[in-house]
Amino acid sequence: MADWEIRRATAADLEPLVEVRAVAMRPDLERLGRYDAHRVRQRMRDAYEPGHTWVIEVAGTLAGCVALRPAPDAYWLEHFYLPPHLQGSGIGSAVLRELLERADRDGRPVRLNVLQGSPARRLYERFGFTWESEDPVDVFMVRNG
Repeated sequence: MADWEIRRATAADLEPLVEVRAVAMRPDLERLGRYDAHRVRQRMRDAYEPGHTWVIEVAGTLAGCVALRPAPDAYWLEHFYLPPHLQGSGIGSAVLRELLERADRDGRPVRLNVLQGSPARRLYERFGFTWESEDPVDVFMVRNG
């Protein structure tokens, strides 16, 4: 596994992370017939909250991100993006393990949604996330701490 770390995001990280999202989401969105180059970027811009987001750096370079947003009854794991060349390298598992340990200390469930058919669902299932509901695009999952 490559040398990695996470740090709190800043406003200046937004545009590089928008591009990471576009690259990471493209294969699944194209498979679902939903890829739109503008929309995939704008959704990140509209939802970006640096206070709840961590930047994933690999070998000192921005490589991805993940957010853990508090809600009244749970945390929401959102915007978990790594480019395809880093997927399956163990970095995502290590980052997820660290964030889930934080959520577990608070004793709150963690919720997320993942695109239908995404290989990321297997990662979440390995960490104890279970199916909660779904729609034609997303599968909603929960993990109780």
